[in-house]
Formats: sequence, structure tokens, C-alpha cells
Amino acid sequence: MTTPPAANAAPSPALPASRASRLLHPDPTVRRLARITLFNTLGSGLSLSVGVLFFTRYLGLSAAQLGLALTAAGLCGVLASVPAGRAADRWGSRPILVALVALTGLGTAGYTAVGGYPAFVALACLVAAADRGAAAVRNALYAEVLPADKRVAGRAYLRVVTNVGLGLGTGVGAIALQVDSRPGYLAAILADAVSYLAVAVMFHRMPVPGRAGGAEATGGAETAGSERGEARPARERNPALRDGPFLLVTALSAVLALQFALLEVGVPLWIVQQTDAPRITVAATLVVNTVLVIAFQVRATRGTEHPAAAARACGRAGLILAASCLVIALAHGAPAAIAAVVVLAGVGLQAVGEVLGQAGTWALSYDLAGERAHGAYQGVFNAGTAAALMIGPAVVSTVVIGHGPAGWAALGALLAGAGLAMGPAVRWARRRSGAAVR
Repeated sequence: MTTPPAANAAPSPALPASRASRLLHPDPTVRRLARITLFNTLGSGLSLSVGVLFFTRYLGLSAAQLGLALTAAGLCGVLASVPAGRAADRWGSRPILVALVALTGLGTAGYTAVGGYPAFVALACLVAAADRGAAAVRNALYAEVLPADKRVAGRAYLRVVTNVGLGLGTGVGAIALQVDSRPGYLAAILADAVSYLAVAVMFHRMPVPGRAGGAEATGGAETAGSERGEARPARERNPALRDGPFLLVTALSAVLALQFALLEVGVPLWIVQQTDAPRITVAATLVVNTVLVIAFQVRATRGTEHPAAAARACGRAGLILAASCLVIALAHGAPAAIAAVVVLAGVGLQAVGEVLGQAGTWALSYDLAGERAHGAYQGVFNAGTAAALMIGPAVVSTVVIGHGPAGWAALGALLAGAGLAMGPAVRWARRRSGAAVR
């Protein structure tokens, strides 16, 4: 695992400057975003590692109560994405992002003082709505601060940084788990809250081209489209919700996003309940996925600059994810060592499909929106992803764990179908826009 050094750190004498420079992105804007991402995900890794135990052991929630609260929170996250994106178009992505990130931090800090189950549910919904809304607005911000031909590669680099940050944060969180005390858990959650507030300040200080006299200066009379020479009334109906091809691409991308539940829910349950593989294989699958994503996510974006190429990447991703499902299913009934190897091989395929699918869907989420209203389009696209993340665990556990190898085959067929359908969906979108698919 390679950790990008701080931008202002001098190379170690043992590390040639040329090698050190390759760890940093050449674009200063991406490097700045990477520092913000690393700081934020360090805190998130801390909180993720202790959250469930803190909520159940020290807030006294049952597993059923926690599951219900998180489901309600997930729904709030889905619903918040679209209005957050529209707000970004009207008032600018940076101020909306700063507000939402700060609200997420304050809500996270509130977990340490919440009393009673209704208050916990309300707070969880607030945090999820702010966090998912911020995700949509952050993607719109990338469209503003990065050139069109650099956005997907930039997001890939930031995703690598995200994996590094989460891994480091989770490692630090393991200390709190080992100490296993209320003060330790409180410290981890408060550290996450502080990271959100610090990130809000960092985003506030980040320059956004074209905003000085644009929508912010006019009180939101026009959206970000005016910065690109395309005036758009602030109260115009959401264009993304009236764009049939984009909605189809969003739905297909959401189906491909079920792969995250496959890794996080389906594989662990499959290992523990349906195979003889040792339980430590669960941790090994996460390591394999993280390492491969860090190694190949940036490389996977190459060649996805055009919609047709991005669609082909999604098609390949769907087929590879389907193959991973079939391989994982083969662990059923195999001896322990063989089952572990088979599962890890399947997870390796899943990681390859993941990086290809992410590269393709990121490109399409920007390319099919054009330069019209990135907040609106990213809000709708993010809502689709959030919906997949919300229902994914239930779908995967019901279909896969409930039906064994046949369930894995069905899930694989669904993923392959979604990936292959992306080509016709993109051709429809390009015909509608009057541009030929390249």
C-alpha cells in the first residue's frame, strides 16, 4: 500500500526525488483535493471502526434498532442528493459543500451526547442527508475546478487516496477497539467530527474559477451554467429529471453499484455461513480489494474519455463482476484452504470489475450532463448510487445467501446485464443530444 506523502514534505534521502514525485498528482488542484480527502477519510475510518460497537454497547441500541435507524438514514441520504445538487447550481457548489460538510461534522459530534432512540434516529437521518448531499455537491465541485478531460482521472486519484485514508483511519481505530472503553470510542467519534469541520474550512479556502462575479455575486440569479456561457434560470425544473437517457444510465450504474454490497455483505456472510474457509478470509478479502483498487483505479480510467469508450468499460466491468460471482460460488462445499483461495480469486476479479465500472460510470455522469448543470446531474446520479447502497445489503443477502450458488449466478447475470446495457443507453443519449458516438 503506497501512501502519498504530504505535498510540502521533502523526499527521503533513501527515495529518489523522481520516485517521490510520481506519488503526487501533477495537477496542483488535485493535490489540494487529495490533502482534503486524506484528512477527511482518516476521520471517517476512525468512526467506521468503532461506530457499531459504540451505538450498541454504550448507547444501548439493539441490532434491530440500529438496523432500522440506518435504513431510515439511508433513505434520507437518497432524498437529499437531488435538492443538494440543485442548490449547488443555484448558489455555487463551494458554499453549499462547506455548509453540508460542517453540518455533517456537527451531527457526528452530536452522537456523543444523544439521548433516547428517537433522537438518535433523527440525528442519524440528519447526518446521512448532509453526508450524501455533500457527496453530490463535491462531485459537482470537481466539475468546476478540474478541466473536463481531467475529471475522471482526478476522481480516480482521489479514490485511491480515499482507500489509503480509510485504511489508516481504521488502523488507528483498532487501538480504540483494543482499549474498548467509552472514552476511547468518544475520542474516535469526536476526532471524526473535528475532521469534518476542518475539511469544511479547507473547502472554504479553495478557489473556484469563475465564481467571483457569477451566481454567488448575484445572489443565485443564475446557476453555474452562466459561468460556461449558458444562462439558466435558478427556478427552472431539474433538467436531469427530464433527461430519459441519463436516468437510464443512472439506474444501470446503480445496479453496478450493488457490487459494493457483494463485497461488504455477501462475501462475509458467504464465507461464514456457506463455506469452510477460515473466518480470517473475511479480512483478507478486504485487503485484496483495497490493494487492487489502490494499484489500478487510476490506470482503469485511461481510454474512458469518450462516452462510447466509457460504456465499453462498463460492459467489461459487468462481465468481470459476473465472473467473480461464479468463482465465489465455487467455494461452496470445497475444502477450507481451497475455499479460501477461490473466494480470494473471486474478490480479485470483483476489484478489477469495480475499478473499470467506477471509471466508466464517473465518465458518463459528467459527459452525458455536458456543461449544463452539473449540480443537478450529479445530485440525481448520486441519488441512484445512494439507493443502491441502501438496498444492496438486503438484495445481496436475500438473493445470494438465501439461494446459494444459484443466487450468485442470478446476481452475476444482473450485473452483466446492467454493464452490457450501458452501450445502448449511451447511444440513445448521444442520439438525443445530436452528437455521434465516437
